[in-house]
Amino acid sequence: MGDTFGSLFRISTFGESHGGGVGVVVEGCPAGVPLVESDIQPELDRRRPGQSAITSQRKEPDTCRILSGTFEGRTLGSAIAILVMNEDARPEAYEEMKDLYRPSHADYTYEAKYGIRNWQGGGRASARETIGRVAAGAIARKLLRAYFRTETVAWVSQIHQIVAVVNEEEVTAQAVEANIVRCPDPLAARRMIEHIEEVRKAGDSVGGIIVVRVRGCPPGLGEPVFDKLTADLAKGVMSLPAARGVEFGLGFESVLLTGSEHNDPFELRDGRVRTKSNRSGGIQGGISNGENIRLRIAFKPTATIAHPQETVSRDGQSVTFRGRGRHDPCVLPRAVPMVEAMVNLVLIDHALRAIPKRDLDQLTPHLQPLPR
Repeated sequence: MGDTFGSLFRISTFGESHGGGVGVVVEGCPAGVPLVESDIQPELDRRRPGQSAITSQRKEPDTCRILSGTFEGRTLGSAIAILVMNEDARPEAYEEMKDLYRPSHADYTYEAKYGIRNWQGGGRASARETIGRVAAGAIARKLLRAYFRTETVAWVSQIHQIVAVVNEEEVTAQAVEANIVRCPDPLAARRMIEHIEEVRKAGDSVGGIIVVRVRGCPPGLGEPVFDKLTADLAKGVMSLPAARGVEFGLGFESVLLTGSEHNDPFELRDGRVRTKSNRSGGIQGGISNGENIRLRIAFKPTATIAHPQETVSRDGQSVTFRGRGRHDPCVLPRAVPMVEAMVNLVLIDHALRAIPKRDLDQLTPHLQPLPR
């Protein structure tokens, strides 16, 4: 099973939705980096269920504990293990579905591959697995900010047919966190929240789009051919539950342009090479060019709904059932920190490939704890 992601900064997540706990093992973090639980917890709080009326009502504090890899508040250079215990698991809610294949879930495909599956909330296919990614992403964020002053900001730009109108260059983390749907357009946010509540009451679900902007990314990150930065970012965000599409820069809109309209001309500005426009989204030839990186990710509606659905049982009998359990009517508000985590994990992995170890060894002892 593909539980590991990354090359030099490598993470392995573990745990099931309704098991004892979930977490991550992080390898490749430089030694001497200030790191305590309070550096990680704010990101987990943004991801946790039960944080608002439009998210899953599963009540989990998602309190993290660093089990290894640090001493006296600094990393040792060895593997960092982070654990979050499950405290509000209710596997009995899935008892009646253990012999059914729920539409658009991983029930059938997991069983087809492994011959066995954990039917309690979906097991590893549950979005609860992303706790480990978000915890590791908090470390990646810290390193990117400390070494390069790189900042990744993601937000909900569309829910169903409601589209936010914002100046992407000016969106801040504070504006994103100002409402429960994580949309920096207050008017659109209000409509999104109302729509999600209506859909939830009707027993249905909706999807949408998340936009990401990476500011301050240094040029030169990414590898030619197969390990392009675009390729690894796409793999990272598309590995998230419910992700269905990703585009960079103008993305699919670029097919409407000619080459002369789409190209980003170069100029010398502020003493270094820059592009006059950024239709490429900060990445050219699979390598970062120093401009802001932009990508958009589409998420499908949550698969679990309360509407009657036709399916089959493991013994081939036709069955009608309604989804039960505690689920998000829209995954996007909680997916924002997940997306940021995956982007930051890819960026720090490529940064560590690009920076000589001797330079890191000189920088790391001078790092100080940084607030989010």
